[in-house]
Amino acid sequence: MEKEREEMESMNGPSKRVCVSVENSAVCTTGGRWDELNPEILASIFVRIVPPDLMVRSVVLVCRNWMETVSGPSCWMEIDLEDWCRKCCIAKRPHLIDPVVHKVVRQSRSTVQRLSTYRLGIAGFSIAASRGRCLKTLQIPMCEVTDQVVEKHVGFLTNLTFLDISYCLKITEKGLKAFGTQCKSLTHLRRNMPLWELPTSVEASDVNDQEALIIAETMKGLQRLDFAFNRLSDTGIEAILTQCKALTHLEIQGCWNVELKGDLEVRCKKLVDFRSPWIDEHEDNLVDSSDDDSNEDESDDESIYSESPSSSDLD
Repeated sequence: MEKEREEMESMNGPSKRVCVSVENSAVCTTGGRWDELNPEILASIFVRIVPPDLMVRSVVLVCRNWMETVSGPSCWMEIDLEDWCRKCCIAKRPHLIDPVVHKVVRQSRSTVQRLSTYRLGIAGFSIAASRGRCLKTLQIPMCEVTDQVVEKHVGFLTNLTFLDISYCLKITEKGLKAFGTQCKSLTHLRRNMPLWELPTSVEASDVNDQEALIIAETMKGLQRLDFAFNRLSDTGIEAILTQCKALTHLEIQGCWNVELKGDLEVRCKKLVDFRSPWIDEHEDNLVDSSDDDSNEDESDDESIYSESPSSSDLD
């Protein structure tokens, strides 16, 4: 208990003084105690400065008031577990992800509006979707979810405005169509895919415009589309530009089948932000250096996370 108190004390400072900002001026009250703050104010503070895993492992142990605050739905309207999920994967304990997502989504009492994870499984997606009537942002890159699971649960996700299903290889055109048909409020879709090599001959060309055509047909309200390293061609781009009238941001880097013939390039460049299919040398160098940094970060994460999370960390 003392260790948890010290951890929170070092992060938040001594609980002797409470500062409140009112219309750009700070009012400082001496003698105030953190554990005596209104639960709604406490919840607002916690979600801004405390990671979810620390919230349930340490904050709940400080005092009864803090435990009751964390146990309520106010702390779980926005759930960002992506970093924690990545650490679980580095520690080779991805089996912890679904149970933890189940726990925190249930704790939100179906009020969660944003959920960010990594390598989410079928069980985790199912519970999140079934309690996700208020969800507006769903980020599940590298998930294990299949088309059948999407079709079964997508009816609960009608309020989604931002969907990230990048690198979700088990979700195909069928699952994408289910999202587009049911989630009519979508304004931002992120569907980046893994790097692939450009075919060396026309005969070996690997063009697939199906996903682009489905997006154009079912997601006409899109304003942003991140679609890097997909196998679409000019046909898919034409359909998206023609039917997604509200589109302002388009990312198609690595879509090497796209040639932007005719007036397509002009139409693309009229967008607020357009990333062309081809990555120039300068950008390529930036990508390489960022990859190196990413590798270093992963090494650091692995050493920092040498103490793997136990199954009771978020219980």
